[in-house]
Amino acid sequence: MENKIKVFENKQVRTVWDADAEEWYFSVVDVVAVLTDSENPRKYWSVLKTRLKNEGSELTTNCSQLKL
Repeated sequence: MENKIKVFENKQVRTVWDADAEEWYFSVVDVVAVLTDSENPRKYWSVLKTRLKNEGSELTTNCSQLKL
């Protein structure tokens, strides 16, 4: 896997390339930061996951955070 930093609207978004699957993976917290201009994107994502779970969405697993 190859790690790269992408820049979007002057903000960094961490990415990883999986050559076997030929897919890019993006840091959700970094994407949330770009899209929301939140002061605390990690907290924003946590609250959003909780709200979606309460609505019946299975957006994520029971894992709170992985290293990228």
